[in-house]
Amino acid sequence: MSEFKLSAQLRGHDADVRAVLFPSPDLIFSTSRDQTVRAWRRTSASPPQFEPSVTTQGHAFINSLTYIRPGQAQGYEDGLVVSGGQDTIIEVRKPTATPSDNAERLLIGHGHNVCTLDVSPKGTWIVSGGWDGQARVWSVGKWETELLLKHDSEDSVKSVWSVLALDEDTVVTGSADNNVRIFDLRKAAGGEVQPLVVMPTPAVVRALCKVPSGIKGHPSGAHIASASNDGVIRLWKVNGQQVGELHGHDSYIYSLASLPTGEIVSSGEDRTVRIWSGTECVQTITHPAISVWSVAVCSESGDIVSGASDNVVRVFSRSPERAADAETVAQFQDSVKASAIPQQQLNTTINKEKLDGPDWLKKYSGSKDGQVKMIREDDGSVSAHQWSISGQEWIAVGTVVDAAGSSGKKVEYNGKEYDYVFDVDIEDGKPPLKLPYNLSENPYERATKFLGDNELPLTYLDSVANFIVENTKGATLGQASEAPGGADPFGSESRYRPGDDTAAPPKKRYLPHAEYITLTQAKFEPIQKKVLSVNANLIASGNKQHALNPSQESILKDLIRALTSASGTTKVPTISDAAVSLVLRLATEWPYADRLPGLDLLRCIAPSPALPRIHSSIVQTALSAALEPDADNPGTRVNENTVMMALRTITNLFASPAGRSVVAQGAHDVVSTLERIVGVSEGVPSQANAGEGAIGKNNRNVQIALTSVAFNYACLAYLQHKKSKDAIEVAEIGVDVLALLCNILGRVIKDQNDSEVLYRALMALGMVLAIGGDVRDTVRALGGEEYIRDAIKKGPEDRVKDVGAECLAYLR
Repeated sequence: MSEFKLSAQLRGHDADVRAVLFPSPDLIFSTSRDQTVRAWRRTSASPPQFEPSVTTQGHAFINSLTYIRPGQAQGYEDGLVVSGGQDTIIEVRKPTATPSDNAERLLIGHGHNVCTLDVSPKGTWIVSGGWDGQARVWSVGKWETELLLKHDSEDSVKSVWSVLALDEDTVVTGSADNNVRIFDLRKAAGGEVQPLVVMPTPAVVRALCKVPSGIKGHPSGAHIASASNDGVIRLWKVNGQQVGELHGHDSYIYSLASLPTGEIVSSGEDRTVRIWSGTECVQTITHPAISVWSVAVCSESGDIVSGASDNVVRVFSRSPERAADAETVAQFQDSVKASAIPQQQLNTTINKEKLDGPDWLKKYSGSKDGQVKMIREDDGSVSAHQWSISGQEWIAVGTVVDAAGSSGKKVEYNGKEYDYVFDVDIEDGKPPLKLPYNLSENPYERATKFLGDNELPLTYLDSVANFIVENTKGATLGQASEAPGGADPFGSESRYRPGDDTAAPPKKRYLPHAEYITLTQAKFEPIQKKVLSVNANLIASGNKQHALNPSQESILKDLIRALTSASGTTKVPTISDAAVSLVLRLATEWPYADRLPGLDLLRCIAPSPALPRIHSSIVQTALSAALEPDADNPGTRVNENTVMMALRTITNLFASPAGRSVVAQGAHDVVSTLERIVGVSEGVPSQANAGEGAIGKNNRNVQIALTSVAFNYACLAYLQHKKSKDAIEVAEIGVDVLALLCNILGRVIKDQNDSEVLYRALMALGMVLAIGGDVRDTVRALGGEEYIRDAIKKGPEDRVKDVGAECLAYLR
């Protein structure tokens, strides 16, 4: 059979392409960490040309896709695109939608990043999986969760990395607990389905695909293929019997798909897409990227599409009529040859003196497709060459460098030079991000900053720091130093640092930690685009009284520039009074469904003292904007993401003295709202939401924002008490407010299992206990000890157990 050759390169994304779909020869969908979903429509057949359009502009990473085909969902003759990602919401949109159009449906239920989606063959249900360890089956038409697929683990919650709708009654899942599970949906009981078969593997399961059956079925007789972090593709029958293994990938495999020919396609961290016939790799397509995140097949044409970490979508075809033009092919080949390959990725130690020279390639053939041979070039560099069985030739695929992300020269990133700029993949869920590093830095300090800049939990501190250490072996590391600003609230000072004389420094206390939390990290350009998009929609719909005029658009652009220039620094940007007024208008006067970008900007400017100075009742205003839908739309329900943004706004107000003054005055309003959010209080300000219960109970972002607010209030109370050396003044943060706060934290601990949420809740409770006296007695009377022990029992991480132990010590 002929080789796949490059057909088209589709450029437009600004970040990693995380998922691709190929539903017809004329249509491709892709999604990215640039927070967009894009549709690519073919405009020319030979050579193929595709015209892009953005169908979704989100506010967080989007990394999973599926497609309900035309006619499968009633009323949607063009089909529906389904996407999910970091904001935990599954969005259902028409394929012709624009970012200013409303979604057809929003599916809410996951508590963490939605990393995988699939749809049943007849389009009757959608299945999703996420970092919260859940797999959910959603009814198409009712648009709600029908079934939960149980993934009980003995230790902690493990991500469901892949889901596969095998047929109308069967779902297969792959999980970070190393298991493949098969579920028969007909055996549901009480809205839950237990696995029918569990197939253990040696490593995290990242990808699944259906293996073709019938005449073009796989020679092994397999029904399912799974791929893992160990680089092995395993073949299974539906009864759980393993019937084969495919070896060839050198690193993680991220994606699988099946061809109409009965072959299997895979992609992964070794920069390749591989084609498998039976158990043999018959073609290896190397990409000029660190990771090939996703691969999909057009069942009609048999063509392949890939999405990679270099932001490019690529199409490959066996048809000569659909081959790319010579210039595009040459550019692709040259970019592959110019790639820098980290030595660590090759899983071998290189002794340059023992490597063969270029003449070796002319004399010898490879033994299998994709085999890599390293050659010492005349200039002393090491090049990598890959054997092509069909072409019977060695193909240059890059230059080997000493360490990941570095060729020995300084690398520029955000206007500064670094020894390394890594792409970091966090094992338990977080996708790769740019990590700059200089050899003079302490790895743990750089890892801490990296996690803070990206608002990632410090759970991953060791993983990131170890990544730096492993990929800079042989280099001289900077000496360990104390973290600036005193004790790290997340306990990193009690962790091992490379270069220390002892295995671990003396354990230090977490409590008290009298520094406020802020939640200010953002990508400002997408926020600006969303505001302008909503504004254009308001004008088009005749709603000009709420639309911005050219002068206000100019104020918005100046604000975005100011926020962008201060991003990643410790300085607070100068915010004009006009900008504050504009943001308040967006957050409070725009229709409720369109307030999210305004509230996002509001939390970004909250650290500025200009906001509380101009609007002294900003706390109440932010809460009302988020929690009170339009009066003329009484059926509108509260949007969890607007609530999250309001809580982040209040959290960030603690950054300035003026802000702390207004949050202290608004403490009763805030605590009452927190009661409503966790479901403690039945009282609600809007009859439209009466009886709604807890808000965002399964939304991790809401819970982190809520516990951050609680911690900052507890921190403020502690500092007030310490300053006065006396009982807390009721006019500031009273004992009654703290008692209500502790009750709220108890509910959070009872309802939540996420380590970051539990940790922040315990830190807040611990700061209250650190005050002592009557406050400590109040916590004890409210059952605080039970809350704390419950958190210690549920929290798998040492930091949760350690800070819980400190809390219990206060109660003795």
